[in-house]
Amino acid sequence: MIKPEKLEHGDTIGVISTSLPAAATCPRRFQRGIDELKKLGFNVKQGKHCQKNTGHLAGTVEERLQDFHEFIADREVKAVINTVGGYNSNQLLEQLDYELIRKHPKIIMGYSDFTAMLLAIHHETGLVTYAGPSLLPQFGEYGGMMDYTLHAFQSILMHTDTPKVLSSSNYWTSEFLAWDQDDHRERTLIENNGPFMLKKGQAEGKILSGHLGTILSLAGTAFFPDFTEKIVFIEDDHDHPGTFDRYLYHLRHLGTFDKINGMVIGRFHADAALSYPAQLQSVVERATKGYHFPIASNVDFGHTDPMMTIPNGVHARIRMTGNDVQLVLEEQAVEK
Repeated sequence: MIKPEKLEHGDTIGVISTSLPAAATCPRRFQRGIDELKKLGFNVKQGKHCQKNTGHLAGTVEERLQDFHEFIADREVKAVINTVGGYNSNQLLEQLDYELIRKHPKIIMGYSDFTAMLLAIHHETGLVTYAGPSLLPQFGEYGGMMDYTLHAFQSILMHTDTPKVLSSSNYWTSEFLAWDQDDHRERTLIENNGPFMLKKGQAEGKILSGHLGTILSLAGTAFFPDFTEKIVFIEDDHDHPGTFDRYLYHLRHLGTFDKINGMVIGRFHADAALSYPAQLQSVVERATKGYHFPIASNVDFGHTDPMMTIPNGVHARIRMTGNDVQLVLEEQAVEK
């Protein structure tokens, strides 16, 4: 396993777009994200093509690869952050220069569709990658990044103290305000009831995290991750119980549940049926019948805010007893 150097104030962050052209279609939101990074004390380099708009894509495959590879090779760039998710980061996997990435390890972060690149890079190089905030959704939040998201980002990427308890936020939101149209106020927050325990127990293992639909899009390919003895952090933006049920059964049929040590499920939108513990528990219990690894849900990651930063490959421990759910990172996620 390879860990990149920790991020420090004054370091340079490279911004790329690997899929959706939202940086082009929402320029005000994009600029707000850039300004927030600078406000937090970082220098910023924008990929030459990160604001391209080529149909449903942020540039050609070659253009998106060029931006990413240039930042990996750039000695000034300490971290690479994606602008937003989308659907098609997997187009880049075959042509990624994994040897270049291995020789120049640095922080690579994003979520949703960017899961494809995070897990492929982790699988092919052993580099710790980070499921965490993206430029437009989190750094571009009206009024600045939410406190919990910022604290988690700084704790994981800028500090090496261990162990780290992954505590819960006090509030959350899934309110949608159309970018560059309605996002001119703070979103309405609601109280966070914290994680729900779906199956009690305790486990430890290395983290594997990401958007479930994107993870499953890698099944049958050379980039599908190894789930052996992992604690799997999964989330999805498809809130219908039937879709999530189907995804879990896909994992079951792939033999994933024979390998993993534990499961942590992110938060669903407030108006989704799966946001109710009883509904989610019914789906999860059926899909995991016969297995006894611990399962927690309603944890601070996914397509709601605020969100934690989750390092792929780092050793973690989960313990669930009574009504208490504890998530702990047992090792640092970056090098000093």
